[in-house]
Amino acid sequence: MNPKEQLNRLAAPIRASLEQHRLVWLAILAGLALLLLPLGEKPETPEIQSVRTQFDLTAMEDRLSRALSRIDGAGEVTVVLTVRDGPRQVLAQDTRTEQGETETVVISRGSSTQETVTVQELYPSYQGALLVCPGGDDPEVRLKLTEATSALTGLGADKISISKGK
Repeated sequence: MNPKEQLNRLAAPIRASLEQHRLVWLAILAGLALLLLPLGEKPETPEIQSVRTQFDLTAMEDRLSRALSRIDGAGEVTVVLTVRDGPRQVLAQDTRTEQGETETVVISRGSSTQETVTVQELYPSYQGALLVCPGGDDPEVRLKLTEATSALTGLGADKISISKGK
């Protein structure tokens, strides 16, 4: 018996099965095709995913300086901001009413890695602002600079100092 006849003899039951159970084989092939499709990255769960932004005092001073320099008559404004304290995080706490104890909630990420659960991030509050600019002696420019600085930092007019610079 030659190899071609052997192959035909082995393929005959497979052909019969394909003809008889065509829909079953079609479903199996479709399932295999779906298993081979790439699925992409699995996103983090929404409860854990958060947007974290860094508080950068220098960047804020630069942004404020660029914005205030665009006020008519001010010229180039140099801004110095002071803050009360650094940024803080409020962590989730688990309180046990029976014993009156509180524990910080942690999430286990596998590989013996644990992370705390941040409920709120508190940025420092501004304490004062110093603005130095060529137009610092003009009352109209001073008013505009004070209003703009107050709106962006939350400081009152008594915490904003404006001086005429070179």
